[in-house]
Amino acid sequence: MSFGRLVRVAIRITKVYTRQGDKGETHLVGGKRVPKDDPRIESYGTIDELNALLGIVRAFNDGQPASPVTRRLDVILRQIQNELFDLGSELATPPEAVWEGMIRISPEQVRVLERTIDECQEDLEPLKSFILPGGGTIAAFLHQARTVCRRAERDIVRLTRREPIGDEPLRYVNRLSDLLFVLARWTSKHVGELEYLWEKGLTLPPGGPPAADRSTPPPARAGGASRKARR
Repeated sequence: MSFGRLVRVAIRITKVYTRQGDKGETHLVGGKRVPKDDPRIESYGTIDELNALLGIVRAFNDGQPASPVTRRLDVILRQIQNELFDLGSELATPPEAVWEGMIRISPEQVRVLERTIDECQEDLEPLKSFILPGGGTIAAFLHQARTVCRRAERDIVRLTRREPIGDEPLRYVNRLSDLLFVLARWTSKHVGELEYLWEKGLTLPPGGPPAADRSTPPPARAGGASRKARR
């Protein structure tokens, strides 16, 4: 896995509110005014939501005992958060405002996501069923991030139907959602959390939920033994 050096960009924000969006419009890069539900705003707004959710994952990860796993996860997510800012800027730039040298998502960034998926997959057993989102706090938030990433993908697809944006943004978020799924499983495995498998057609017995029965076998699961008792 190889992540590029983070480049510091001088940005100065002196005032948070401007009152220019009070009537439901905002401006894109280049100054064009659009409604706040414009497909471009929806697209980079969902990317912003995803970035904030990854910040929650990093915060919970930072609260764990330091280990190679927590350090690696933080490095991966920090890089992704920076790339999501770049992607948001790209999505906020209409074709007429594109400039030479503008930072854009590249094919190499997509390949890095793929290599990271492959490396993490080497630690995991193949799945024989879908898994239920969960597997510990960090993994659960990674699953949620995956679903937000899929929504971002749908938003970008809608945007591409209206105007060209290039191929890489869609490829990037498609691959990123796969990585977030794998990272959820990878994290669960390394912290000793259970993965519960989807039990197709599972139904409650007649008469409502059964009373607690400690003799009942646990539900199907993937992964090793949990470090926490399940009750």
